[in-house]
Amino acid sequence: MPDAVLFCCTYNQVRSPMAESLLKHIIGTSIFVDSCGLRRGVHDPDTDDMEVDPLAAEVMKELGVDLTRHRCKIFDDLEDDSFDLVISLTPQAQHRAVEIARGRSADIEYWPTLDPSLTEGTREQRLEAYRQVRDGLITRIRARFGA
Repeated sequence: MPDAVLFCCTYNQVRSPMAESLLKHIIGTSIFVDSCGLRRGVHDPDTDDMEVDPLAAEVMKELGVDLTRHRCKIFDDLEDDSFDLVISLTPQAQHRAVEIARGRSADIEYWPTLDPSLTEGTREQRLEAYRQVRDGLITRIRARFGA
């Protein structure tokens, strides 16, 4: 079991915050878990903070997980980059994960995860795409961390 895990994706607004919060929800505080993205995403005009995707927050709330307090960040915003395990959820984030792990003893895993924000259709169809991503992450997390 690693001591510190980083989930990374493109904007840290959907997939990686979902994965971070799910692992924390499932495993508790026995390991340090964080997430980040490659680029800055949509900003809240009132606070200038990057916002979590509201549909991601909604499907996480269905499990009793609150994503509304998550503050999105990029790799440069990380206070510490000494992770034992870096899990990238997009091809672009995988490249960056390889770069930051170079010369360190960090393990890198790639969990290709579709971007549900690209789904078109009714609100319910879009929510279902987010649920599929959430449920897929739960399955991967349980398999990887034995939770």
